[in-house]
Amino acid sequence: MFRSLVSDIETILENDPAARNKLEVIFTYSGLHAIWSHRIAHALFKRKLFTLARVISQTSRFFTGIEIHPGATIGQKLFIDHGMGVVIGETCEIGDNVVIYQGVTLGGTGKEKGKRHPTIGNNVVIASGAKVLGSFKVGDNVNIGANSVVLREVPPNSTVVGIPGRVIKRDGARVGDRLDHTQLPDPVIEMLRAMQKEVSDLRVELERERSKQRTLEEKRENELANL
Repeated sequence: MFRSLVSDIETILENDPAARNKLEVIFTYSGLHAIWSHRIAHALFKRKLFTLARVISQTSRFFTGIEIHPGATIGQKLFIDHGMGVVIGETCEIGDNVVIYQGVTLGGTGKEKGKRHPTIGNNVVIASGAKVLGSFKVGDNVNIGANSVVLREVPPNSTVVGIPGRVIKRDGARVGDRLDHTQLPDPVIEMLRAMQKEVSDLRVELERERSKQRTLEEKRENELANL
């Protein structure tokens, strides 16, 4: 247990350049507090003390803004950076050396029973606001871009971005169109651009019809003048 506590502290020092010393980490990092509370709640959950485990997890949620169901399985060296709004579901499994940023949801997609939350592999980075929903596997060494919505299995050594999430890099090679964290699709902007294009096309067509009408009127005027 002591080794796990020390490992949790060292993980933050390794991943966060803003962390100055162990004392600061122990007293000020909500992600660390949430993980430590979860270790206690999870131990109680495995002993079928479900209500007490939930009380601890909800108390931790109140103080940290991070909700981890006591049934979730978490590996070593999980780093939750900032963490406000992070939700980790009951049947979620998280591997080792995983980094989760604020606003991430590892959740389900409905009221199904049994395994309904994702399994996250080792060395995975899940950026701010990303949603991973469903009972599938996210492979090792995967990067999930900010605000992505992942609804299907992700192969190892991949980068996923977009809504819905799609693989744009695998084993170091780019897949499909060029896209990165800062160029996530925005459906509202895409819709507005499509409407703008449609309006522009209608204006061109209207101007073409007006030009035809003017030509016909000029032709009629010339015919009348020649009578």
